[in-house]
Amino acid sequence: QVHLEEFGGGSTQAGGSLSLSCVVSRYTFNRLCVGWFRQVPGKEREGVTSINTRDGSTYYTDSVKGRFTISQDNAKNTVYLQMDSLKPEDTAMYYCAAVSSWDGGYCNTIPNNYSRWGQGTQVTVSS
Repeated sequence: QVHLEEFGGGSTQAGGSLSLSCVVSRYTFNRLCVGWFRQVPGKEREGVTSINTRDGSTYYTDSVKGRFTISQDNAKNTVYLQMDSLKPEDTAMYYCAAVSSWDGGYCNTIPNNYSRWGQGTQVTVSS
């Protein structure tokens, strides 16, 4: 089964940047929807962005458009999340997740649609 491991995260001030990596193993990398999700205590897990590794199609939730960039490196079986112009409201535990992709096109970011999850990494943005 797909195994996911996140790297990166940490703390920064508002306006700063952080990057996250999600290393995928035990599955054919270019046949996946990979999403980044975030959650703060007491709130539901929120879909942030996704990429279809079959064709690179991406999706972003409105709150991160123009600030976050998702990308893939097929040679490293890795999906990246570059986060720029960070805001305090971006503070959360960030998770990558994956599900099989059967076709090209954008992948949704509904948490229940994703079957495999990483352990999460904390992102903290101070004002």
